[in-house]
Amino acid sequence: MTALLDTTTRSLHGIALGKQRDGRVPGLFAGVARGGSLIWGEGVGLADLADKRPPSADDQFLVASNTKTFIAVMVMQLRDEGRLSLDDLLGDHVPEVSHPLTIRQCLAHVSGMAREPLGDVWETLENPTAKELRRDFDDVERVLKPHDRWHYSNVVYAMLGQLIEELDGRSWEESLRTRLLDPLEMTRTSNGFDGGPHVSGYYVAPYDDVPRPEPVMDLKGLSPCGGLASTADDLAKWSAFVADPGELLSADTIEEMCQPQILLTTDAWNAAMGLGFFLIRSGTGRTYVGHTGGMPGHITGVFTHRESGTGGIALMNSSAPPPPDAFAIELADHVVEHDPVEDGPWRPGTRIPDEYHGLLGRWFSEGQPFVFWVEQGELKARIDKPAAAKLTPSRFVKVSDDDVYRDVAGRERGELLRVTRAADGSVTQLNWATYLFTREPIAFGEHLQP
Repeated sequence: MTALLDTTTRSLHGIALGKQRDGRVPGLFAGVARGGSLIWGEGVGLADLADKRPPSADDQFLVASNTKTFIAVMVMQLRDEGRLSLDDLLGDHVPEVSHPLTIRQCLAHVSGMAREPLGDVWETLENPTAKELRRDFDDVERVLKPHDRWHYSNVVYAMLGQLIEELDGRSWEESLRTRLLDPLEMTRTSNGFDGGPHVSGYYVAPYDDVPRPEPVMDLKGLSPCGGLASTADDLAKWSAFVADPGELLSADTIEEMCQPQILLTTDAWNAAMGLGFFLIRSGTGRTYVGHTGGMPGHITGVFTHRESGTGGIALMNSSAPPPPDAFAIELADHVVEHDPVEDGPWRPGTRIPDEYHGLLGRWFSEGQPFVFWVEQGELKARIDKPAAAKLTPSRFVKVSDDDVYRDVAGRERGELLRVTRAADGSVTQLNWATYLFTREPIAFGEHLQP
């Protein structure tokens, strides 16, 4: 583990111990990850009442609905391979489906479909097989209009697992192993416990302190929505993937998955749903990307601050512990705040492309100042005000030899920048998203006056 400040580790220990004591959790493992490994981790309490040892980073917990993030990534991999479009209907690929649900709606929980499959599965603890799931899916009620509001649906994600099986021609577990787990070396992540070290799940009633063992459910056809077991060590690798997926998923695609699709609640504007990921704002204003999971005796959360590559992991063997999302985010946010990643040294550039010389410096549009500059050979721009200093700048790539550039980041992403030059080659004006940019501030239409 990379060394953290002693004050940081003491604070993290205090957070974990406080959650275990206040939540009366038999055992938990709390961790903070960077770069694919834990930089801090601690087990508090008991992995199993009979073993008398704390949970470890190599103990499997049932991570439940964290499974959905893996399913969502595989769907996006299939999209990037040209096998589907997010605006395809689910029934275009899974023949039993007649509900007019787009894949995008399914990923973002805005399809309006009921939460669970037919039957009182959380009373009987009996789930349908994959065959029964597909057979009965059209009889599941669509309880809301699409996009009316966020409405969580386990049964829809189970069907996304069937979508993956249809397009990949193999079980979703085989696709998961080949597409993600093996490349990421996540050796202790499996559909259900793998037979290695794991914690036992418990329920602690509100009026006594005696934990009751919880059953381990067989999710059967519902496994793609919540069947995985994993360890803190493996989830540290998953957190690193979410921060930077490398060659397994394009940077643009993971960014697309982390764009808000709908607010989780309109009462508090601090959490949204992306494509498979929850997006939660911490009290410090940072955005964390991840998911929670809940099965009898196992409540978990994994959330990543992508900008710093810092992930919080909260794994608890209790049915009714403290909220796992807030726990995981509190751990990671404390490290980002008090033990941040050190910025690298400034690196000098090596060249200024000739066509950029006349573009650099201050320009004005709509009466506002903007600054254009070159960094590592790339043309960048942003509004020239202190409040904008922390915002992502626009970045331009050339699309033609006629002085036309495409904005690929920042405030006008996707829009064109057109450069107008005088006969001597000097730049006279810019048009960015059609707005006029001039060297001196002018009123709208002033350049049109005689």
